[in-house]
Amino acid sequence: MKVIFTCGGTAGHVNPALALAGLIRERKPDSEILFVGARRGIEKDLIEAAGWPFRAVEVSSFHRSMRPREIRHNLISLKHFLCSPREARRLLREFPADLVVGTGGYASYPVVQAASKMGIPTAIHESNAIPGLTTRLLEDHAALIMVGFEECRKNYKHPEKVLVTGTPVRGDFFLLTKREAKQKAGMDGGRPLIVSFFGSLGASEMNREMAQFLALESRDGAPFYHVHGAGAIDCRHMNEHLTNAGADLSGTPELEVREYIRDMNVLMRAADLVICRAGASTISELTALGVPAVIIPSPNVANNHQEANARVLADAGGAVMVLEKDSSGEKLYRLARDILADTPRRKAMGQKMAALGNVDAAERIYAAVMSLCRQGAK
Repeated sequence: MKVIFTCGGTAGHVNPALALAGLIRERKPDSEILFVGARRGIEKDLIEAAGWPFRAVEVSSFHRSMRPREIRHNLISLKHFLCSPREARRLLREFPADLVVGTGGYASYPVVQAASKMGIPTAIHESNAIPGLTTRLLEDHAALIMVGFEECRKNYKHPEKVLVTGTPVRGDFFLLTKREAKQKAGMDGGRPLIVSFFGSLGASEMNREMAQFLALESRDGAPFYHVHGAGAIDCRHMNEHLTNAGADLSGTPELEVREYIRDMNVLMRAADLVICRAGASTISELTALGVPAVIIPSPNVANNHQEANARVLADAGGAVMVLEKDSSGEKLYRLARDILADTPRRKAMGQKMAALGNVDAAERIYAAVMSLCRQGAK
Protein backbone atom coordinates (compact mmCIF):
# COMPACT_ATOMS: atom_id res chain seq x y z
CA MET A 1 0.00 0.00 0.00
CA LYS A 2 1.34 3.43 -0.99
CA VAL A 3 0.15 6.51 0.92
CA ILE A 4 0.94 10.19 0.41
CA PHE A 5 0.46 12.69 3.23
CA THR A 6 0.55 16.31 2.15
CA CYS A 7 0.72 19.02 4.77
CA GLY A 8 2.60 22.03 6.03
CA GLY A 9 2.63 25.61 7.18
CA THR A 10 2.30 24.87 10.90
CA ALA A 11 3.00 22.02 13.30
CA GLY A 12 -0.78 21.80 13.79
CA HIS A 13 -1.07 20.63 10.17
CA VAL A 14 1.92 18.29 10.31
CA ASN A 15 1.35 16.48 13.62
CA PRO A 16 -1.95 14.74 12.67
CA ALA A 17 -0.29 13.38 9.55
CA LEU A 18 2.70 12.12 11.52
CA ALA A 19 0.41 10.38 14.02
CA LEU A 20 -1.60 8.65 11.29
CA ALA A 21 1.51 7.68 9.33
CA GLY A 22 2.91 6.00 12.44
CA LEU A 23 -0.30 4.04 12.94
CA ILE A 24 -0.40 2.90 9.31
CA ARG A 25 3.22 1.74 9.52
CA GLU A 26 2.40 -0.12 12.74
CA ARG A 27 -0.66 -1.86 11.26
CA LYS A 28 0.74 -2.33 7.75
CA PRO A 29 4.53 -2.67 8.06
CA ASP A 30 4.98 -3.18 4.33
CA SER A 31 3.27 0.11 3.45
CA GLU A 32 5.22 2.83 1.63
CA ILE A 33 4.62 6.36 2.90
CA LEU A 34 5.71 9.64 1.36
CA PHE A 35 5.21 13.15 2.76
CA VAL A 36 4.81 16.11 0.41
CA GLY A 37 5.12 19.72 1.51
CA ALA A 38 6.31 23.15 0.46
CA ARG A 39 9.94 23.58 -0.50
CA ARG A 40 10.55 26.29 2.09
CA GLY A 41 8.03 25.30 4.78
CA ILE A 42 8.74 24.19 8.35
CA GLU A 43 7.26 20.79 7.50
CA LYS A 44 10.47 19.52 5.87
CA ASP A 45 12.43 19.68 9.14
CA LEU A 46 9.57 18.24 11.22
CA ILE A 47 8.96 15.33 8.85
CA GLU A 48 12.58 14.41 8.23
CA ALA A 49 13.29 14.62 11.98
CA ALA A 50 10.54 12.02 12.44
CA GLY A 51 12.28 9.76 9.93
CA TRP A 52 9.88 9.97 6.97
CA PRO A 53 10.80 10.57 3.31
CA PHE A 54 9.87 14.02 2.03
CA ARG A 55 9.28 15.53 -1.40
CA ALA A 56 8.66 19.20 -2.08
CA VAL A 57 6.34 21.05 -4.44
CA GLU A 58 6.80 24.72 -5.25
CA VAL A 59 3.97 26.58 -3.53
CA SER A 60 3.84 29.80 -1.53
CA SER A 61 1.30 32.00 0.22
CA PHE A 62 -0.59 35.04 -1.04
CA HIS A 63 -0.31 38.32 0.88
CA ARG A 64 -3.09 40.92 1.12
CA SER A 65 -0.88 44.00 1.12
CA MET A 66 -0.58 46.07 -2.07
CA ARG A 67 2.99 47.20 -1.37
CA PRO A 68 5.33 46.66 -4.33
CA ARG A 69 7.29 44.00 -2.46
CA GLU A 70 4.11 42.06 -1.64
CA ILE A 71 2.80 42.39 -5.21
CA ARG A 72 6.04 40.82 -6.46
CA HIS A 73 5.64 38.03 -3.89
CA ASN A 74 2.07 37.39 -5.05
CA LEU A 75 3.12 37.23 -8.70
CA ILE A 76 5.66 34.55 -7.79
CA SER A 77 2.97 32.72 -5.78
CA LEU A 78 0.62 32.88 -8.78
CA LYS A 79 3.31 31.32 -10.96
CA HIS A 80 3.77 28.55 -8.39
CA PHE A 81 -0.01 28.04 -8.22
CA LEU A 82 -0.27 27.62 -11.98
CA CYS A 83 2.72 25.26 -12.20
CA SER A 84 2.04 23.14 -9.10
CA PRO A 85 -0.69 20.88 -10.62
CA ARG A 86 1.75 19.66 -13.29
CA GLU A 87 4.38 19.09 -10.59
CA ALA A 88 1.86 17.18 -8.47
CA ARG A 89 0.80 14.94 -11.37
CA ARG A 90 4.42 14.09 -12.10
CA LEU A 91 4.98 13.20 -8.45
CA LEU A 92 1.89 10.96 -8.42
CA ARG A 93 3.11 9.13 -11.53
CA GLU A 94 6.48 8.53 -9.88
CA PHE A 95 4.81 7.42 -6.61
CA PRO A 96 1.48 5.83 -7.63
CA ALA A 97 -0.41 6.24 -4.36
CA ASP A 98 -3.39 4.17 -3.25
CA LEU A 99 -4.46 6.99 -0.93
CA VAL A 100 -3.71 10.72 -0.56
CA VAL A 101 -4.44 12.49 2.74
CA GLY A 102 -4.13 16.28 3.10
CA THR A 103 -3.95 17.83 6.54
CA GLY A 104 -3.65 21.52 5.64
CA GLY A 105 -1.11 23.92 4.24
CA TYR A 106 -0.77 25.24 0.70
CA ALA A 107 1.05 22.13 -0.56
CA SER A 108 -2.07 20.04 0.10
CA TYR A 109 -4.06 21.75 -2.63
CA PRO A 110 -2.27 20.69 -5.85
CA VAL A 111 -1.54 17.17 -4.59
CA VAL A 112 -5.06 16.34 -3.37
CA GLN A 113 -6.66 17.96 -6.42
CA ALA A 114 -4.40 16.06 -8.82
CA ALA A 115 -5.01 12.78 -6.99
CA SER A 116 -8.77 13.29 -7.15
CA LYS A 117 -8.67 13.92 -10.90
CA MET A 118 -6.55 10.76 -11.33
CA GLY A 119 -9.15 8.66 -9.49
CA ILE A 120 -7.04 8.13 -6.35
CA PRO A 121 -9.02 8.06 -3.05
CA THR A 122 -8.52 11.39 -1.25
CA ALA A 123 -9.26 12.64 2.25
CA ILE A 124 -8.54 15.84 4.14
CA HIS A 125 -8.30 16.53 7.86
CA GLU A 126 -8.95 20.02 9.26
CA SER A 127 -7.73 20.65 12.80
CA ASN A 128 -9.24 24.13 13.17
CA ALA A 129 -12.88 24.94 13.87
CA ILE A 130 -13.04 27.18 10.80
CA PRO A 131 -11.73 25.54 7.63
CA GLY A 132 -8.63 27.15 6.17
CA LEU A 133 -8.34 28.32 2.57
CA THR A 134 -6.81 25.05 1.38
CA THR A 135 -9.59 22.99 2.97
CA ARG A 136 -12.28 25.20 1.43
CA LEU A 137 -10.70 24.89 -2.02
CA LEU A 138 -10.46 21.11 -1.68
CA GLU A 139 -13.96 20.47 -0.38
CA ASP A 140 -15.27 19.63 -3.85
CA HIS A 141 -12.31 17.34 -4.61
CA ALA A 142 -11.91 15.29 -1.44
CA ALA A 143 -14.09 12.22 -0.89
CA LEU A 144 -13.89 12.60 2.90
CA ILE A 145 -13.46 15.59 5.23
CA MET A 146 -12.40 14.82 8.80
CA VAL A 147 -12.81 17.43 11.56
CA GLY A 148 -12.12 17.85 15.25
CA PHE A 149 -15.54 18.73 16.67
CA GLU A 150 -19.20 18.27 15.83
CA GLU A 151 -19.61 22.06 15.85
CA CYS A 152 -17.35 22.22 12.78
CA ARG A 153 -19.85 20.49 10.51
CA LYS A 154 -21.89 23.66 9.92
CA ASN A 155 -18.88 25.33 8.29
CA TYR A 156 -18.95 23.05 5.23
CA LYS A 157 -21.13 23.17 2.13
CA HIS A 158 -20.95 19.36 1.85
CA PRO A 159 -21.78 18.22 5.42
CA GLU A 160 -22.50 14.72 4.08
CA LYS A 161 -18.75 14.35 3.48
CA VAL A 162 -17.84 15.42 7.02
CA LEU A 163 -16.78 12.90 9.66
CA VAL A 164 -15.99 13.95 13.24
CA THR A 165 -12.78 12.12 14.18
CA GLY A 166 -10.97 14.47 16.52
CA THR A 167 -7.33 15.41 16.05
CA PRO A 168 -4.58 12.92 16.96
CA VAL A 169 -2.30 13.66 19.91
CA ARG A 170 1.16 12.19 20.36
CA GLY A 171 1.10 8.95 22.32
CA ASP A 172 3.70 10.12 24.84
CA PHE A 173 1.12 12.51 26.34
CA PHE A 174 -0.61 9.46 27.84
CA LEU A 175 2.36 7.46 29.17
CA LEU A 176 2.05 8.85 32.72
CA THR A 177 -0.81 9.38 35.12
CA LYS A 178 -1.31 12.90 36.45
CA ARG A 179 0.31 11.91 39.76
CA GLU A 180 3.28 10.32 37.99
CA ALA A 181 3.71 13.39 35.77
CA LYS A 182 3.76 15.71 38.80
CA GLN A 183 6.38 13.50 40.43
CA LYS A 184 8.52 13.38 37.30
CA ALA A 185 8.33 17.16 36.96
CA GLY A 186 9.26 17.60 40.64
CA MET A 187 6.03 19.51 41.26
CA ASP A 188 4.20 17.21 43.65
CA GLY A 189 4.55 19.37 46.75
CA GLY A 190 0.88 20.21 47.08
CA ARG A 191 0.70 23.41 45.05
CA PRO A 192 -1.42 23.47 41.86
CA LEU A 193 0.60 23.67 38.63
CA ILE A 194 0.08 26.38 35.99
CA VAL A 195 1.68 25.92 32.58
CA SER A 196 1.67 28.91 30.22
CA PHE A 197 2.99 29.32 26.69
CA PHE A 198 2.09 31.25 23.55
CA GLY A 199 3.83 29.34 20.76
CA SER A 200 7.36 28.14 20.11
CA LEU A 201 8.45 31.64 19.02
CA GLY A 202 6.60 33.41 21.83
CA ALA A 203 4.45 36.56 21.79
CA SER A 204 5.89 39.80 23.09
CA GLU A 205 2.67 41.30 24.49
CA MET A 206 1.67 38.09 26.23
CA ASN A 207 5.16 37.66 27.70
CA ARG A 208 4.87 41.15 29.21
CA GLU A 209 1.56 40.15 30.73
CA MET A 210 2.97 36.90 32.08
CA ALA A 211 5.82 38.87 33.66
CA GLN A 212 3.17 40.88 35.53
CA PHE A 213 1.43 37.60 36.40
CA LEU A 214 4.68 36.13 37.77
CA ALA A 215 5.36 39.31 39.75
CA LEU A 216 1.98 38.97 41.47
CA GLU A 217 2.62 35.28 42.18
CA SER A 218 6.01 36.12 43.68
CA ARG A 219 4.53 38.81 45.94
CA ASP A 220 1.87 36.34 47.12
CA GLY A 221 4.52 33.80 48.14
CA ALA A 222 4.25 31.57 45.05
CA PRO A 223 0.86 29.93 45.73
CA PHE A 224 1.29 27.83 42.58
CA TYR A 225 3.99 26.03 40.68
CA HIS A 226 4.24 27.89 37.40
CA VAL A 227 6.28 27.07 34.28
CA HIS A 228 6.15 29.69 31.54
CA GLY A 229 7.54 29.06 28.05
CA ALA A 230 8.61 32.45 26.68
CA GLY A 231 9.51 31.30 23.15
CA ALA A 232 12.71 31.47 21.15
CA ILE A 233 12.37 35.05 19.89
CA ASP A 234 11.12 36.95 22.94
CA CYS A 235 12.88 34.94 25.65
CA ARG A 236 15.88 37.27 25.50
CA HIS A 237 13.58 40.13 26.53
CA MET A 238 11.95 38.23 29.38
CA ASN A 239 14.38 39.47 32.05
CA GLU A 240 13.57 43.03 31.00
CA HIS A 241 9.83 42.30 31.18
CA LEU A 242 10.27 40.80 34.67
CA THR A 243 12.33 43.77 35.87
CA ASN A 244 9.77 46.25 34.54
CA ALA A 245 7.03 44.29 36.35
CA GLY A 246 9.01 44.30 39.59
CA ALA A 247 9.37 40.53 39.64
CA ASP A 248 12.29 38.90 41.43
CA LEU A 249 12.10 35.13 40.97
CA SER A 250 15.43 34.35 42.64
CA GLY A 251 13.73 33.34 45.89
CA THR A 252 10.84 31.45 44.32
CA PRO A 253 12.05 28.26 42.60
CA GLU A 254 8.41 27.28 42.15
CA LEU A 255 8.16 29.97 39.44
CA GLU A 256 10.15 29.12 36.33
CA VAL A 257 10.65 30.80 32.96
CA ARG A 258 12.01 28.70 30.08
CA GLU A 259 12.79 29.54 26.49
CA TYR A 260 11.01 26.40 25.34
CA ILE A 261 9.09 23.70 27.22
CA ARG A 262 10.76 20.53 25.92
CA ASP A 263 8.88 18.16 28.23
CA MET A 264 5.45 19.46 27.23
CA ASN A 265 3.99 15.95 27.32
CA VAL A 266 4.88 15.68 31.03
CA LEU A 267 3.91 19.21 32.06
CA MET A 268 0.58 19.23 30.19
CA ARG A 269 -0.30 15.93 31.87
CA ALA A 270 0.67 17.34 35.27
CA ALA A 271 -0.99 20.75 34.81
CA ASP A 272 -4.00 21.88 36.83
CA LEU A 273 -4.48 24.90 34.57
CA VAL A 274 -3.02 25.89 31.20
CA ILE A 275 -2.83 29.47 29.91
CA CYS A 276 -2.22 29.54 26.16
CA ARG A 277 -3.21 30.36 22.59
CA ALA A 278 -5.77 28.31 20.65
CA GLY A 279 -3.71 26.64 17.95
CA ALA A 280 -4.96 23.33 16.58
CA SER A 281 -2.34 21.15 18.27
CA THR A 282 -2.87 22.84 21.62
CA ILE A 283 -6.66 22.46 21.67
CA SER A 284 -6.38 18.78 20.69
CA GLU A 285 -3.96 18.21 23.59
CA LEU A 286 -6.12 20.11 26.09
CA THR A 287 -9.26 18.18 25.17
CA ALA A 288 -7.53 14.79 25.04
CA LEU A 289 -6.02 15.34 28.50
CA GLY A 290 -9.04 17.12 30.00
CA VAL A 291 -7.05 20.10 31.32
CA PRO A 292 -8.91 23.34 32.21
CA ALA A 293 -7.57 26.36 30.36
CA VAL A 294 -7.57 30.12 30.09
CA ILE A 295 -7.20 30.83 26.40
CA ILE A 296 -6.07 34.07 24.78
CA PRO A 297 -6.49 33.44 21.04
CA SER A 298 -4.00 35.06 18.70
CA PRO A 299 -5.61 37.97 16.82
CA ASN A 300 -3.01 37.67 14.06
CA VAL A 301 -4.14 34.53 12.23
CA ALA A 302 -6.13 33.86 9.06
CA ASN A 303 -9.93 34.00 9.40
CA ASN A 304 -9.50 34.67 13.13
CA HIS A 305 -9.60 30.86 13.43
CA GLN A 306 -8.02 30.78 16.90
CA GLU A 307 -10.94 32.69 18.38
CA ALA A 308 -13.29 30.16 16.76
CA ASN A 309 -11.22 27.30 18.22
CA ALA A 310 -11.27 28.90 21.67
CA ARG A 311 -14.99 29.59 21.50
CA VAL A 312 -15.74 25.88 21.00
CA LEU A 313 -13.94 25.11 24.28
CA ALA A 314 -15.36 28.10 26.14
CA ASP A 315 -18.95 27.45 25.04
CA ALA A 316 -18.63 23.86 26.30
CA GLY A 317 -17.39 25.10 29.70
CA GLY A 318 -13.89 23.62 29.50
CA ALA A 319 -12.08 26.94 29.12
CA VAL A 320 -12.38 30.65 29.74
CA MET A 321 -11.59 32.80 26.71
CA VAL A 322 -10.02 36.24 27.12
CA LEU A 323 -9.44 38.35 24.02
CA GLU A 324 -5.95 39.83 23.86
CA LYS A 325 -7.35 43.38 23.69
CA ASP A 326 -9.09 42.76 27.03
CA SER A 327 -6.21 40.92 28.68
CA SER A 328 -3.73 42.00 31.34
CA GLY A 329 -1.37 40.23 33.69
CA GLU A 330 -3.49 41.21 36.69
CA LYS A 331 -6.73 40.03 35.06
CA LEU A 332 -5.22 36.68 34.10
CA TYR A 333 -3.75 36.22 37.58
CA ARG A 334 -7.08 36.89 39.31
CA LEU A 335 -8.83 34.54 36.91
CA ALA A 336 -6.30 31.72 37.40
CA ARG A 337 -6.34 32.20 41.18
CA ASP A 338 -10.15 32.02 41.26
CA ILE A 339 -10.28 28.84 39.15
CA LEU A 340 -7.61 27.08 41.18
CA ALA A 341 -9.21 28.08 44.48
CA ASP A 342 -12.56 26.63 43.39
CA THR A 343 -11.96 22.88 43.23
CA PRO A 344 -15.49 21.93 42.05
CA ARG A 345 -15.29 24.51 39.25
CA ARG A 346 -11.84 23.34 38.16
CA LYS A 347 -12.89 19.68 38.14
CA ALA A 348 -16.05 20.49 36.18
CA MET A 349 -13.99 22.42 33.62
CA GLY A 350 -11.67 19.45 33.25
CA GLN A 351 -14.58 17.07 32.72
CA LYS A 352 -16.17 19.35 30.12
CA MET A 353 -12.84 19.71 28.34
CA ALA A 354 -12.38 15.93 28.27
CA ALA A 355 -15.90 15.47 26.88
CA LEU A 356 -14.73 17.33 23.76
CA GLY A 357 -11.67 15.15 23.30
CA ASN A 358 -11.18 12.06 21.19
CA VAL A 359 -8.34 10.04 22.68
CA ASP A 360 -8.76 7.52 19.87
CA ALA A 361 -8.67 10.13 17.07
CA ALA A 362 -5.84 8.39 15.21
CA GLU A 363 -7.79 5.11 15.31
CA ARG A 364 -10.91 6.82 13.97
CA ILE A 365 -9.00 8.45 11.13
CA TYR A 366 -7.23 5.19 10.32
CA ALA A 367 -10.53 3.30 10.11
CA ALA A 368 -12.05 6.03 7.93
CA VAL A 369 -9.22 6.20 5.39
CA MET A 370 -8.89 2.41 5.21
CA SER A 371 -12.61 2.20 4.43
CA LEU A 372 -12.11 4.86 1.77
CA CYS A 373 -9.31 2.79 0.22
CA ARG A 374 -11.45 -0.32 0.14
CA GLN A 375 -14.25 1.58 -1.59
CA GLY A 376 -11.76 2.98 -4.12
CA ALA A 377 -10.41 -0.49 -4.88
CA LYS A 378 -13.87 -1.85 -5.83
